[in-house]
Amino acid sequence: MPTYPQEPDRAAPDQAEPVPEGAGPPPRGDLPPPGPPRHGVANGEPGPDAAGRAPAEDEYTTAIQELEDRWRRALADLDNLRKRHARELERERAVERSRTAAAFLPVLDNLELALTHAGADPGAIVEGIRAVRDQAVNVLELLGYPRHAETGVAFDPALHEVVGIVQDPDAAPGTVVEVLRPGYGDGERQLRPAAVTVAKRE
Repeated sequence: MPTYPQEPDRAAPDQAEPVPEGAGPPPRGDLPPPGPPRHGVANGEPGPDAAGRAPAEDEYTTAIQELEDRWRRALADLDNLRKRHARELERERAVERSRTAAAFLPVLDNLELALTHAGADPGAIVEGIRAVRDQAVNVLELLGYPRHAETGVAFDPALHEVVGIVQDPDAAPGTVVEVLRPGYGDGERQLRPAAVTVAKRE
């Protein structure tokens, strides 16, 4: 008796293909892909990182603007201080010049009187000029510039300028023999040293 091949049973369920070990179920089209949830991204809203970054940038921008404003104000204050100091310095100079010039006005008045009486006794004219000279020396001393015209004193390089060395048996070696031009002032307030001749050292 002939045998015919049997058809598979259609009612039996299909045998599932073997699934690799560790693999999950296949993704379904109606489910989102696996991964960490992202809040608000599906609705088009910014994420938490963007929301946290904007306020920090605003704070940095505000701080920079405040520093720039303070820097500009400091520069303006410094410029105003410099201009004020320059004005005060110039005013002090003008006051000092005026005070010095006013101190010499009596000297000029006496010179005018001496010239007015130039035709009088020559001896009186000489005495008048000497008095005017002494008055001018006194004014310089009051201003802080004393006169140095002493002879017989030891040579001092801070006060004297040697313009000649002479042989003088009556003077001690290294002492001032003659003052050719008086000096005025001391130390840092020296107007000029005295020009002198000094006795020769043996």
